[in-house]
Amino acid sequence: MLNFQTTHRARRLRRTPAIRSMVRETQIAVSDLLYPLFAVHGKGIRSEIASMPGVFHLSVDEIVKEASSVVSLGIPGVLLFGLPETKDDIGSAAWAENGVVQTAVAAIKEEFPDLIVVTDVCLCEYTSHGHCGILDKNGVKNDETLELLARTAVSHAAAGADIVAPSDMMDFRVAAIREALDLSAFSDIAIMSYAAKYASAFYGPFREAAQSTPSTGDRRGYQMDSGNRREALKEIAQDIDEGADILMVKPALAYLDILRDVREFTSLPIAAYNISGEYSMVKAAARNGWIDERAAALEILTGIKRAGADIIITYHALDVAKWLQIK
Repeated sequence: MLNFQTTHRARRLRRTPAIRSMVRETQIAVSDLLYPLFAVHGKGIRSEIASMPGVFHLSVDEIVKEASSVVSLGIPGVLLFGLPETKDDIGSAAWAENGVVQTAVAAIKEEFPDLIVVTDVCLCEYTSHGHCGILDKNGVKNDETLELLARTAVSHAAAGADIVAPSDMMDFRVAAIREALDLSAFSDIAIMSYAAKYASAFYGPFREAAQSTPSTGDRRGYQMDSGNRREALKEIAQDIDEGADILMVKPALAYLDILRDVREFTSLPIAAYNISGEYSMVKAAARNGWIDERAAALEILTGIKRAGADIIITYHALDVAKWLQIK
């Protein structure tokens, strides 16, 4: 008989599913989720995005139907992106009163006033060149872009958005948007800043979905370099100083160390974006029978929450909400 010097056996609390659930340190809840949607002009449009199975371009009437599913599953909110009918060099459709996002926000809020509507504030989907701001021969002009981002954010707030989420990575955009919202009597509208947004190879499927691939060059001149860790806290600190209410780390899966650093740095709510490439890899592997989609997705999202996220933006949201009901 072995004479062990300790009475602790870790396996005692792993013995059954019920025991494991009772002592689990990190658990995903439906209330953690935010569901991204892609709005397009037209009617009756529900067109699946080839590189993102299960994700669709939706006309406003279909967006409202999708919002109904979101509400019925208990997911607290959606994040809206828009694809305009026409583009120009300054992305003027981004702040149009009858723009696709503005129209979608108003339609959702009319039907589901308690559903949280977050809007992406950027120009890349709306510019003819695909960059996130005004472009000249030297690249994106930071300061000239700020006014257009602020106009876009105000137009979203006027349509009924609860939270605006600037994703452009221009310096001082949070301050410009905060000032514009306050001066336009929208001081109660929160800002969810894409504060630590890295240039990433995992954005590919999203760029197809948003039709926002740059026609020249790339976005590495304004998005963060993937090798930088300390710089993320500098970006976070600046956005806090400028008035951000929620901070985002994007992408999530390859940047869990950054997410943990940000969690330890601030007490503000933190969002993490489980982005298109992360989603599409799981979908592709599952379709080939290489992994269990449900188990893999839940494990990834648990890791994101364990690293420090309060809010998880994920294309898996509808499925996760259903899975959690039958766990």
